Amino acid sequence: MKTKPARSAAPEIALEIQRRARLPRPKNFCFGCGKDNAEGMKLKFVIDDENRLVHGAFRMPGRYEGPPAHVHGGIIALLMDEAMGKLNRPENIVALTAEMTVEYLRPVPLRKKIIVEARPADHNGRNYWRECTIRDAQGNLLARGKGRFVKVAERVTRK
Repeated sequence: MKTKPARSAAPEIALEIQRRARLPRPKNFCFGCGKDNAEGMKLKFVIDDENRLVHGAFRMPGRYEGPPAHVHGGIIALLMDEAMGKLNRPENIVALTAEMTVEYLRPVPLRKKIIVEARPADHNGRNYWRECTIRDAQGNLLARGKGRFVKVAERVTRK
């Protein structure tokens, strides 16, 4: 008995994202940056349009512990994904993470200042490549990552 190959839900998901991008959205429930998510991290980044850079300074609380006294690797990846995703705003696009790599170079300490910076790397059609670093307060490189984001819609500017 032959089975049909699984059909991707990607086109329907992209259409739904485009539809929602046009609707008023008074709430932001994003786990990383959403101010309306009671369980979320409420991360705040600064978008520097002139230098095409996104940056944020954080002290990760103990609840994000992985190895003793250090930030969990999944949280490190989330910080990078959020920072790189913020680069979509100045380009007025809605783009989703398609793939991402993270190099964990040194343990990222809890409760100490870290600086997360993201910048655009390349653009081809609907694909936007980004790069991100996490450094300690002394400038030591702790982690770096790259991501490819795929544009699914134009961002509707709200007044």
